[in-house]
Amino acid sequence: MASVKITQIKSTIDRPKRQKLTIQALGLGKMNRTVEVELNPAIQGMINKVQHLVRVEK
Repeated sequence: MASVKITQIKSTIDRPKRQKLTIQALGLGKMNRTVEVELNPAIQGMINKVQHLVRVEK
């Protein structure tokens, strides 16, 4: 599987709890924090749910 870099670009303040928990599950939580993860269907689903809060690089 491919690896992707996910960077949080927006705050989770005033966001639904589900989106906050998804950001935490991805290993993010602070602005401009970046994690590198293996892309699988579960991670892709999480990215889709919070795509307005993160930037994804291949």
